[in-house]
Amino acid sequence: MKQLQASEVPLHKVFSSDYHFKIPDYQRPYAWEQDQAGQLLDDVVESMARSADEPYFLGSLILVKQAGVASADVIDGQQRLTTLTILFAVLRDLTAVHELQTELSDFIRERGSLSQGLKPEPRLALRPKDRQFFATHVQVPGAIGGLLELKPDSLKTDAQKAIQANARLFWEQLSDWDDGDRLALVQRLSTQTWLVVVSTPDLDSAHRIFSVMNARGLDLSPTDIFKAQLIGDLPDDQSAAYAERWENAEEDLGRTGFVELFIHLRMLVAKTRAKRELLKEFPEQVLSKYTPGNKTEFIDDLLLPYAAALETINSQQYEATAGAEAVNQWLRRLGQLDNSDWRPPAMWALRHHADDPAWLDAFLRHLERLAAAMFICRTYTTPRAQRYIDLLGQLDEGAGLDAPAFSLSQNERAETITRLSGDLYLESKTRKYVLLRLDEMLANTSGATYQHGLITVEHVLPQHPAQGSQWLEWFTDDERATWTHRLANLVLLNRAKNAEAQNYEFELKKQKYFTGKAGTSNFALTSQVLNHTVWAPTELEARQLQLLQTLRAGWRLSDDDA
Repeated sequence: MKQLQASEVPLHKVFSSDYHFKIPDYQRPYAWEQDQAGQLLDDVVESMARSADEPYFLGSLILVKQAGVASADVIDGQQRLTTLTILFAVLRDLTAVHELQTELSDFIRERGSLSQGLKPEPRLALRPKDRQFFATHVQVPGAIGGLLELKPDSLKTDAQKAIQANARLFWEQLSDWDDGDRLALVQRLSTQTWLVVVSTPDLDSAHRIFSVMNARGLDLSPTDIFKAQLIGDLPDDQSAAYAERWENAEEDLGRTGFVELFIHLRMLVAKTRAKRELLKEFPEQVLSKYTPGNKTEFIDDLLLPYAAALETINSQQYEATAGAEAVNQWLRRLGQLDNSDWRPPAMWALRHHADDPAWLDAFLRHLERLAAAMFICRTYTTPRAQRYIDLLGQLDEGAGLDAPAFSLSQNERAETITRLSGDLYLESKTRKYVLLRLDEMLANTSGATYQHGLITVEHVLPQHPAQGSQWLEWFTDDERATWTHRLANLVLLNRAKNAEAQNYEFELKKQKYFTGKAGTSNFALTSQVLNHTVWAPTELEARQLQLLQTLRAGWRLSDDDA
């Protein structure tokens, strides 16, 4: 029978021979920053001002541990255990009181006992990549001074940098204290600071516990749980290698991006919209397809290839001997959309056709057309996601560039044109995207590398022309209402302009508002305006037809296009 134990344990018992903590390979590295470490110390110091009999609870530990056995795998709580060890080590090396120094050393290292059969060893063993560093530079008496002097380029991992940074923080805060105050802090930590220790001999039981508990510190990501489930049971000769591959992928994508990867993997495999949280759906819809004997296949055949694909999408740095820039330009365009639902199909393409840039160019052209149409028509989440799900299913069934989901129906094409023909400026989410794509089409280029944050959409005919201006001679009130916000009257600028200049007369506006230092515009769309001497309804009507035709051709929106 599986036995679950939960108890409140003071720190002097947590850091004793009752426990020998080990951080498994599959756990994330030590990652607390100075904000979290400093908050821990501040909280303990604040608790000292309260009643001496009032305990201070520091959170929980979740362990895989057999009853009566000191060895314990830490499932949740390594951030606190590591930070507390650093704190004890700093206090140890600052104190001039020999007895206190000895006691603090005992919190950090088991000195060993022949009579009890205990061997000398650190009470906390970090992951193998950082274990020796921690033992040498923290857990050995007198080591903190040397740790603080290490050069940044000698620190090989982010965990080692965090260890040094937090040790420096504690050293700077506590070095001005006298020995009496430091002793009081140690006493508060030792006897009045408690952890709730939850132990179970079964790894799966521990997973269930920490998946629902809210522990203090970095939020536990669902990917941490999946990692434990997949790598925790691997043989020793495999677990370290697969843990490193997993962590490298997570580091490439970042913690948030890595969770996004799993959301996309769920769609790629399950081909259905999410209905519940990832923690529940992913094991059922994805991990269940991998039996205990082939867990490594999930990592080798699914996780790592798609992580590489997503990293390429994020970085927009696809590489090939030829044709790479065309692919990257499509990724840059797609990256401007306000949703990420297009990413699973793009990941599928990069996963299966990474060695064929010409095919990727064509595929992403199709994908951008579909994505842009839904973006412009403001297709809401459910039908948009379903469209990409349909596309993924068709791709898995062998369809390629002719996948039916790529086709735009007559109604979809008509709706897209209607949106483009209306008051585009008022469509604040889509207007810049449309104009940037239009500018590329007009320039007949594969696309410039724009700094999109610096680009603004501006009116030629001002929204509020001054009384007596030429604008009011060229346009009646009804004509201004018709044309002010439509495509023909909009241009792109690559920097913000003085608001007063927006109302300049046409010739002055061309000179001071629509041109750069060299007297030209960076945008084909804007340069066209400079060729006009009059900006009146007749010119706008002709320009509207021409620009719409350019968009129709570029996005294949005519009646004979599907």
